[in-house]
Amino acid sequence: MRGYGDTTAPPSVSSYTIFHLIGDLIELLDSLSLPQVFVVGHDWGAIIAWQLCMLRPDRVKALVNLSVAFRPRNPAVKTVDYFRSLYGDNYYVCHFQEYGVVDEELASMDLKVLFTNIMTKRGQGQGGTVSFSKASLETSKEPTLLPSWLSEEDIEYFASKFQKSGFTGGLNYYRCLNLNWELTAPWTGAQINVPTKYIVGEFDITYHYPGIQDYIHKGGLKSHVPLLEEAVVIKGAGHFIQQEKAKEISDHIYEFIKMF
Repeated sequence: MRGYGDTTAPPSVSSYTIFHLIGDLIELLDSLSLPQVFVVGHDWGAIIAWQLCMLRPDRVKALVNLSVAFRPRNPAVKTVDYFRSLYGDNYYVCHFQEYGVVDEELASMDLKVLFTNIMTKRGQGQGGTVSFSKASLETSKEPTLLPSWLSEEDIEYFASKFQKSGFTGGLNYYRCLNLNWELTAPWTGAQINVPTKYIVGEFDITYHYPGIQDYIHKGGLKSHVPLLEEAVVIKGAGHFIQQEKAKEISDHIYEFIKMF
């Protein structure tokens, strides 16, 4: 995705609207002559995958989405404003709106410490809010015992990529949330009409937003994703379930897509 890895990462916030991101995916499929594909998404990838299925369901045979459940556009409140009303200005989605300031703050950190803290502390939390301030993410430079699903090589890879690209591209996804809210007004009330399996970790912060568990398990998600086959909660797992429970997640994906 643009803004990450070895992409050119345009600096302008307006280059990261959902139409740009979905357009990139469609162009990729066209360049590979793929009329339809299976899609798996996680976190921001899940958000984009939901939008891909909403805007271009003709290109997706089936979807497996991890962590972030589909939430329909709320015409009454902009996305960032909603998070600010729940958690205040220090919540990471709100904090990330400060163009340039946050970019430099993150880039100035010890990136290996940063990604170790993100992957181990945030990934295994049991709810609550998330802060991405320098004070919270670089609280200790003491060596951390990594869990079995995360290696030093993983941390080195993440750090090296962001050392090269910086953080502006990734942060611009968050800075486009309110703009995307405006641009997607015509899709208010739209459903996701693609066969779907949804998977979330028991301790994922996204599974502990106010009201989210009732929404997922008592018909709310199904009403917006009518072809939802199953919503699975992975016991003992946090946010990074595709790494924490790699075989279990791979099995879920395989068992689902082989139906099609």
